[in-house]
Amino acid sequence: MGNKHENSQLNRGLEERHISLMSLGAAIGVGLFLGSASAIKLAGPAILLAYALGGMAIFFIMRALGEMAIKNPVAGSFSRYARDFISPLAGYLTGWNYWFLWVVTCMAEITAVGIYMEFWFPETERWMWALAALVIMTSVNFLAVKAYGELEFWFALIKIVTIVAMIVIGAGMIFFGLGNGGAATGFGNLVNNGGFFPNGISGVLMSLQMVMFAYLGIEMIGVTAGEVKNPKKSISRAIDTVFWRILIFYVLSLTVIMSIYPWNEIGSQGSPFVLTFEKIGIPGAAGIINFVVLTAALSSCNSGIFSTGRMLYNLAEQGEAPISYGKITKNGVPGNAVLASAGALLIGVCLNYIVPAKVFTWVTSIATFGAIWTWATILISQMKFRKRLTSEELDKLEYKMPLFPYSNILALLFLIFVVAVMAYVPDTRIALIVGPLWFIILTAVYYSKALHKR
Repeated sequence: MGNKHENSQLNRGLEERHISLMSLGAAIGVGLFLGSASAIKLAGPAILLAYALGGMAIFFIMRALGEMAIKNPVAGSFSRYARDFISPLAGYLTGWNYWFLWVVTCMAEITAVGIYMEFWFPETERWMWALAALVIMTSVNFLAVKAYGELEFWFALIKIVTIVAMIVIGAGMIFFGLGNGGAATGFGNLVNNGGFFPNGISGVLMSLQMVMFAYLGIEMIGVTAGEVKNPKKSISRAIDTVFWRILIFYVLSLTVIMSIYPWNEIGSQGSPFVLTFEKIGIPGAAGIINFVVLTAALSSCNSGIFSTGRMLYNLAEQGEAPISYGKITKNGVPGNAVLASAGALLIGVCLNYIVPAKVFTWVTSIATFGAIWTWATILISQMKFRKRLTSEELDKLEYKMPLFPYSNILALLFLIFVVAVMAYVPDTRIALIVGPLWFIILTAVYYSKALHKR
C-alpha cells in the first residue's frame, strides 16, 4: 500500500462532533484552569476586557482560515496555504513553527500535570508526573485515529460539563446566595477591591500574553481540514460555534469566579475552580475539580501530540522533514512523527527537574510567540489568496472574511502589539530570544538544503 492511500485511510476517521470538540478541547486547557489565575493577578476584573479583545482578534483569524480551508481543504492547512500564497520558505517556517509551538505547549501541559498531582502527592517530584503524562499520552496517540477522536471527545466533554456546572452553581451563589447562607453575593467583587481596573490599563496589557496563550489551539480546526468527512459543513460550523463557545466559557466562567471571590485572593489557594465548588460544600470538591483540571491538561497534551505528529508527517510529505516521518503504522498513525515529537517533549521533563518555578511562564510565553506567528501567517495568506481570485471566484466564495481587508489589518496590528508587550515584560522576554533564534536556525537549514540540492 502506498503512502497516499494510507493517508486517505487516516483521513476518514474524524466525525464532525470529534472536530468540534477537539478544537474546543485544545483551547480549553491549562490556559483557563491554571493560566487564568496569573492573568487575573495582573489585570484584576478587567481581565474580562482582555479576553474579549483577544477573542475579537481570534474571530477574524479563524474566519480568514475558514475562507481558505473551505475553498481548499488540505492536510497541513495553514503551512500549505503559506507555501502556496506567500512563499515556499513561509510554508516551511510555518509548518516547523507549528510543530515547535505545540511541543512547547505540551511542555506547559505536562508541567501543569505535575502541579496538579502535588495536590494528592505533595512529597513527590513534579518531573516524575510530567514524564508519566508524556508516556501515557504518546501511547494514546498510537491508537487508530477514530479511537483517538473518541477519547478526545470524552476528555473535552468532562471539561465542558465541569465549566458549565461551575457557571450554573456560581450563578446560584451570585443571584440566590447558594452556599452563602442565602445571602446573594452579587457582582460587587468586580468593583470593590480597587475598582474594575485595579492595576490600570497597564495591568490589562500585561495580561495579554497569558490571554492569547489561552486561545492557542483554536486553529486546530485547520489542521484537521484534510481529515474531515464533509469539510464545507464541518469547518464552517466548527469555526463559528467554537469561537462563541470559547468566548462564553472564558468570559462567563471568569465573571462568575471574580464575582464570588475578591480577585486579589484568586490564585493564592490553587485553581479558582476548586474554590468555587468547595464553597458550596460539595464533599471532596477539591479532589473532583483537581481530577477535571488534570484531564484538561492531559487532553490538551493529547491534542498537541496529535497535531505535532500530523505537522511532521505533512512536512515529510513535502520533502521538508526526514522521509521516515512520512511512514504510517497499520492503524493509520504517523508513528515516527509522533515519537519524534514525544522525544522533543522530554526537554519539558528536564526543565521541570531543573527550574520547576519558572517553567510555566517560560513555556507559555514561547508558545504564545509561536502562535502569534501562525495567526499572522493565516491573515497574510488569506490577503494574498484574495488577490489571486477573479471577481467571479470572489462572488462564489461560500465563507467570506467579514470586513476584509480592514479586519486583517486590525488583527495583525493587535498581534504586533501583543509581541511588543511581551518584549516589555521581563518574564516573557525569553520568548523573543528563543522564538527568533528558532526561525534563524530553520531559515539556515532551509537555505543550506536548497544549496545542497543544486
